[in-house]
Amino acid sequence: MQKIKTDILVIGAGSGGLSVAAGASQMGADVTLLEGHKMGGDCLNFGCVPSKALIASGKAAHGQADAAPFGVADVEPQIDYAAAKDHVREVIAQIEPMDSQERFEGFGVRVIREYGTFLSPTEVQAGEHVISARRVVIATGSSPLVPPIPGLDQVPYETNETIFDLRYKPEHLLIIGGGPIGMEMAQAHVRLGCKVTVIEGLKALGKDDPEAAAVVLDGLRAEGVEIAEDAMVSRIGGRAGEIEVETQDGRTFTGTHLLMAVGRKANIDRLNLEAAGIETTRAGIKVDESLRTTNRRVYAIGDVAGGLQFTHVAGYHAGIVIRSALFGLPSKAKTSHIPWATYTDPELAQVGLTEADARKQHGETLEIARFDYHHNDRAIAERRTTGFIKAMVVKGRPVGATIVGHQAGELINLWSLALANNLKMSQIAAMVSPYPTIGELNKRVAGAYFSPRLFENQMVKRVVRFVQRWIP
Repeated sequence: MQKIKTDILVIGAGSGGLSVAAGASQMGADVTLLEGHKMGGDCLNFGCVPSKALIASGKAAHGQADAAPFGVADVEPQIDYAAAKDHVREVIAQIEPMDSQERFEGFGVRVIREYGTFLSPTEVQAGEHVISARRVVIATGSSPLVPPIPGLDQVPYETNETIFDLRYKPEHLLIIGGGPIGMEMAQAHVRLGCKVTVIEGLKALGKDDPEAAAVVLDGLRAEGVEIAEDAMVSRIGGRAGEIEVETQDGRTFTGTHLLMAVGRKANIDRLNLEAAGIETTRAGIKVDESLRTTNRRVYAIGDVAGGLQFTHVAGYHAGIVIRSALFGLPSKAKTSHIPWATYTDPELAQVGLTEADARKQHGETLEIARFDYHHNDRAIAERRTTGFIKAMVVKGRPVGATIVGHQAGELINLWSLALANNLKMSQIAAMVSPYPTIGELNKRVAGAYFSPRLFENQMVKRVVRFVQRWIP
């Protein structure tokens, strides 16, 4: 066994782990990074990057089939599913060097391509190495959750870790799970010429604002996606090419391929956390506001910490840990300003409180400011008028924003900035947006908040009349 002493040991080379390793090493710490699978983790290899690449292929096909409103003849797209997967591979390959072992070794990081297992509260084994570190950061991420549905082990099925390697277009794709992953993959595949059925045990996009989710679901249904809600799966049967999914209420769905998209589970099985005195919860590793585990030398970040499971959250967590572990400064993770987006068409994005949560928390002090896409000139020009923005406002400050529509994932950035910095609606209203842009919608929401105060306020009208009458 080779013994290594290091300042910072990072277990997992996904988004969060790489951010910690790069930042800590470049600031002068001795850093060791463990990765037993692929550099870049789930996001690069199986998640955010390949899914958005496949969505882009679907968007290109849909554009050919839906061009008539712009004066361009509709054509039936000639879809090469394998070539679309080549596009996915090329996108990953273009980004891979940024997450490569060579790049991080160039930063001075010691990279060991092995899984890590705790031997004690202070030591971790990785292959032939035993590592002791002043601080350990667990960034092992999450994997697809595959529930023990009767019969599932008897049929072939895909997860997000395998679907992007599929080279032959599914004739009829069954997707169990109507969350963001399921809905994104449903729309991408229906646009690439597949028949698609989504089977959701509760409500599709059930964690999002119901009004906004309905806009997305109506759009997907209009494109041909069958969405079965309140359809709790009871059994799976059949064989390759003819898979049957039965639900508790007696419905049966038959398709050629099956994608499991019911959620994620934290990657903790290999870690031997008990040896390190690290407690877990049903969602992952137990952490405090500083992302410390029950072993004060060890932090957990990203998906494995059991909170919001987004790549950008892992990156945010990395900054919290660097501040604490490297500089000994107090630093706490918040969630109130964390946005998320579902990259369907139309997109759906959220930051802070939804309308329902804001009403529960703030009651009569809550105000809703809203602006619809069909009043935006750029949206009209591009025939992207479906959707709306609504901001939840308390005492002049936004506490949440919901956006559904074209480029919602881009528009939500401003509201995340507002919540992170406790901005007022007046500061958003003071922004000048170039005309005509989709981004102007954000300013118009602020305008919608102030309009009643200006145009329906009798005192304002009396002041204006006085000024016009008496001030030269």
